[in-house]
Amino acid sequence: MTFRTALMAAALALTAFASQAAPLYVHAGKLVDTLQGKVLSDQLIKIDGERVVSVTPWTAAPTDGPVLDWSKRMVLPGLIDMHTHLVDQEQTENIAEPLLTTAAYQSFIAAAHARVTLEAGFTSVRDVGTWRAFGDVALRDAINAGLVPGPRMSVAGAYITIPGGGGDITGISDDVKLPDEMRVGVVQDAADAHRKAANILAHHADFLKLIATGAVLTVGTEPGQQELTEDEMRAAIEEAAKRGTYATAHAHGAEGMKSAMRAGVRSIEHGSLMDDEAIAMMKAKGVFLVADIYDGDWIDEYGKAHGWPAETLRKNFDTTEAQRQGFRKAVKAGVKIAYGTDAGVYPHGLNARQMKYMVRYGMTPMQAVQSATTVAAELMRKTDVGAIAPGRYADLIAVDGDAMADITLLEHVSAVMKGGVVVK
Repeated sequence: MTFRTALMAAALALTAFASQAAPLYVHAGKLVDTLQGKVLSDQLIKIDGERVVSVTPWTAAPTDGPVLDWSKRMVLPGLIDMHTHLVDQEQTENIAEPLLTTAAYQSFIAAAHARVTLEAGFTSVRDVGTWRAFGDVALRDAINAGLVPGPRMSVAGAYITIPGGGGDITGISDDVKLPDEMRVGVVQDAADAHRKAANILAHHADFLKLIATGAVLTVGTEPGQQELTEDEMRAAIEEAAKRGTYATAHAHGAEGMKSAMRAGVRSIEHGSLMDDEAIAMMKAKGVFLVADIYDGDWIDEYGKAHGWPAETLRKNFDTTEAQRQGFRKAVKAGVKIAYGTDAGVYPHGLNARQMKYMVRYGMTPMQAVQSATTVAAELMRKTDVGAIAPGRYADLIAVDGDAMADITLLEHVSAVMKGGVVVK
């Protein structure tokens, strides 16, 4: 037998063994059916490899595979955070922080953030930008290859922004030249937006992140001020459409939100200063809102204690309550709202803290959970996450108690499974 023949035989044997491997079962005391919006009692989840095969009422323990006894727990789909920044350092008072580490060291920071996010019960994330272009692409690929533990990632690659805008590094001396890798998405006009967007997608980003307005955390920019023009945003969105994907827009100000929606974005990030017209546009166009309504409290308390710039604290004060009242109106209007926290501004792993804020500002506990499961999956155009159902990934979390009665239980999950493997 030749080496090639032996190798093929071994591969066939492994395939046959895998196909005969015993299924895994989970006995769920309560199961949150996010597709139907209801809670089921005493359910049996059958898992084959990475996927759920069936969900049926519990009758008796199966004999053809092991059973995880979560009968005293509430079981939910793995949660999804649609606005994270896993690759960069967590926010500090130092505006030059992105320049203080090497790219190599940054990768270890990213890996640590990915692990704690997964262990917090967030088995999928959308990562919406990094200072060093394509660090998020590398992290996604390392997770997929099994090199480091972390959530499933959909990544933006880089920010598309104007020079000195909300997605640029600002506040440093004029004679300091930033590394080219930190300005990959800085655009001068619509033609440049076409080129830069095409380049970002050619480097395997999953979607585009447009900085439509100024930012709370970027020194020298104002959240209510529009930055990218409608033509520039449309140019980038056209490039995304060519490749079968979409763009999301960081937009605090109402006019920036409306311009981004006219250009064709799929979702709005933040929406802090939204007005009634912007809310009506989101509803009419089916544009998703991803509003980080917990974030403001962390910035106010932690930022004041740690000497964050006065400008940042002022802009945070100006946007926090306005965002929450706009969120309440958007919920009432029936806007599609996907869960997104801006984790990285505050420590990774605390992603579920926002759940109670979403309930406080108008959602039911089930709606809040759906925002982090089915609605988030819909925004990403994914049908393999967001629910415990046949054909979907076996991404599950469990809590001790009833999360529909006390949503804060999701801040301390008891168990996490990703792709049929218990990781916590």
